[in-house]
Amino acid sequence: MSNTLSTRAICVAMMFVSLPCLAQTSAADNYKAKCQMCHGATGLADTPAGKSLKAHPFNSPDIAKLSDEELAAVIRNGKNKMPAYKGKLTDAEINDLVKFIRTFAH
Repeated sequence: MSNTLSTRAICVAMMFVSLPCLAQTSAADNYKAKCQMCHGATGLADTPAGKSLKAHPFNSPDIAKLSDEELAAVIRNGKNKMPAYKGKLTDAEINDLVKFIRTFAH
């Protein structure tokens, strides 16, 4: 009986610990939902919308020279025709998105 109660308690505790992980969307999913339409699947901004809006490819020197903090600020606050994602993405999601975007530069 005590063993069953302990097992249940552990299961419930694990469920609560894993809930925040389930609530957060992955950087790849956020990129697909928020960025890919303009910046493209490979980050080259080679989509019709990207070309029309003159979106920067992620391997360009203009993007490469930005610090992670500066790139996060662009995502958070928007720039030129790029919309702001403050309030739509958490700071953690924005930081994860910056790391994901950096993978396109290679």
